[in-house]
Amino acid sequence: MAIVLYLALPQQLLVAPRFVLPGLEVLLLVPLVAINPRRLTRQTRTFRVLSLTLVLVIAASNMTALGILIHELIHAGVKDGPGLLTAALQVWLTNIIVFGLAFWELDRGGPVTRTQAPRDELPLADFRFSQDENDDAVQEVADGASVSSDWVPTLVDYLYISVTNSTAFSPTDTMPLSSRAKLLMSIESIAALTTSLLVIARAVSILH
Repeated sequence: MAIVLYLALPQQLLVAPRFVLPGLEVLLLVPLVAINPRRLTRQTRTFRVLSLTLVLVIAASNMTALGILIHELIHAGVKDGPGLLTAALQVWLTNIIVFGLAFWELDRGGPVTRTQAPRDELPLADFRFSQDENDDAVQEVADGASVSSDWVPTLVDYLYISVTNSTAFSPTDTMPLSSRAKLLMSIESIAALTTSLLVIARAVSILH
């Protein structure tokens, strides 16, 4: 999805020829799929490096596109309001996807470790989910808690964190615990706030 959104960006927001970065991302994605073609059950050092590199490449290209977009607004006198709104939405959506992937890849050693390793051997958590605290709630809630059901967060849970962080600009029901989680959430919030207040506000003013 993030690759498709990048391909659809206006030419002036691209840092390289249109298919260079998406091609690199696909090259990184292919061996990841080859290592785990159906389910994420195997994690090698190569898998870990490739997956984190893929997230980093997407994040760097999207942040660069946001920087160029802001520069175009301030210095280039952009008049294409509808095109600007569309580009801002693409950058914002990619921001949600890439930070959701980053949270998913980093928390508790990554998606493979979270599902394959015993709970008492997991690395320290980067996030505190409500399921981690619900064991003393009413029965129908406690039944889904981490302690009683062996619940572990999935990609959807991390994308939800990313969505709420990009809209509320702060944690909601899931709290960051580690310094790296707080740093990543801060960067995402600042990028989302910049997009919302500067880019979209300027685009709407152009439309009027």
